[in-house]
Amino acid sequence: MQDKTYSPIHVVGGGLAGSEAAWQIAQAGVPVILHEMRGVRPTEAHKGDSLAELVCSNSFRSDDATANAVGVIHAEMRLAGSLIMACADKHQVPAGGALAVDRDGFSAAVTAMLEAHPLVTIVREEISGLPPKEWDNTIIATGPLTSPDLAAAIQAETGEDALAFFDAIAPIVHRDSINMDICWYQSRYDKVGPGGNGKDYINCPMDEQQYNAFIDALVAGDTVGFKEWEGTPYFDGCLPIEIMAERGRETLRHGPMKPMGLTNAHNPTVKAYAVVQLRQDNALGTLYNMVGFQTKLKYGTQADIFRMIPGLENAEFARLGGLHRNTYIDSPILLDSSLRLKSRPSLRFAGQITGCEGYVESASIGLLTGRFASAERKGEPVSLPPATTALGSLLNHITGGHLSTDEEPGKRSFQPMNVNFGLFPELAPGSIVKPEGVKRFRGKDKTIMKRQLMARRALTDCAAWLGVPAPVFAQPEDDGEGNASSGASAA
Repeated sequence: MQDKTYSPIHVVGGGLAGSEAAWQIAQAGVPVILHEMRGVRPTEAHKGDSLAELVCSNSFRSDDATANAVGVIHAEMRLAGSLIMACADKHQVPAGGALAVDRDGFSAAVTAMLEAHPLVTIVREEISGLPPKEWDNTIIATGPLTSPDLAAAIQAETGEDALAFFDAIAPIVHRDSINMDICWYQSRYDKVGPGGNGKDYINCPMDEQQYNAFIDALVAGDTVGFKEWEGTPYFDGCLPIEIMAERGRETLRHGPMKPMGLTNAHNPTVKAYAVVQLRQDNALGTLYNMVGFQTKLKYGTQADIFRMIPGLENAEFARLGGLHRNTYIDSPILLDSSLRLKSRPSLRFAGQITGCEGYVESASIGLLTGRFASAERKGEPVSLPPATTALGSLLNHITGGHLSTDEEPGKRSFQPMNVNFGLFPELAPGSIVKPEGVKRFRGKDKTIMKRQLMARRALTDCAAWLGVPAPVFAQPEDDGEGNASSGASAA
């Protein structure tokens, strides 16, 4: 398997991303040294020393590869020979349509597989600074709990504003779930910024009664508390929206919900009492960020309260908001298309530190860096996954698919993201066609078909990229109500 002329690749961090990266490198026939701090120095959140320990939930979320982006990335990772997915499948526990695992069995299996691989060496030590230059091909996959010394070294290399230790996250909404019969496009005072046209925001109007009901709900909403080790998270000018609401009933009307400079295109003669603005969040224009709506509200509470906003009654959220510790770099600025640090190309980054959220997302970026690094070591071309795949869409978000903030030059707008269909390129025009014999084909049915078609395209293109047999897709079936459904399974 091994060409003895290959020098080892170093991977720093034995979480999901680092473990997957190490596996992909070794499976490519290149030796790898995996450096893991736990066993020498514990973290505030981990309980043991096993590799790929699951700190929070034991769920990898939906395993539906027919119409769910998370299920699609599961299937793509399986096609690519993922260690994380193989161990998750082996240690699966009942969880409906989700893939949940026995967390101890899963971590033990990952550890055992890597320990048994002849090309993997595991070293228990803390890497307290940037890897030495003689490690000429290194992956940093240390996650949101990166040790303070290493975080400081990364910050010094990338710039003092490149790391965020407490991440303020606003919800992100799928564009096609916004009711444009109520909302309208307009920039405040019709301002045309770089790359804009004066209609760069979606605006949701509120009258006084709606605003007051919204404020009451915000103040009464259940919030998530912080763990002691997370410290004090609030930044000046970046307060959770419910904290702003507590500071006075009019605070939001004079802050992120101010109505000035906006005219309702549907009712120009009536001035809105307050306006919620959504800003385009990705280059594809499929996702919109709720401006100024970072929050500590619990997820279920968020969805209920934010659907009180006119135009968002049926909003589908690609990501809900939050405010928590999360060490990550400004990847679109700092990394190239194969996740190398532009200022020092011998370093790659993987996992949550790159700005992805979630177990499988972190592992998938580890999978990609492992493939990229091993190809580079072997002198082979680095092949990027197609943008139409879940792997490619997440990679593109991390390395450049995000828009900068025109109104606040220099302020980072890149935020962590779970994989979702809003990151995928749109289908070709005319792709969504009412199935023959189907009686009803409305908004929800079209959305389902769109996701099914995106899933099929992703898995087909991923298989072609990997050079493996294409998945076998089930034929569309009637759901018993005269509507069509379809399925896919990874071969």
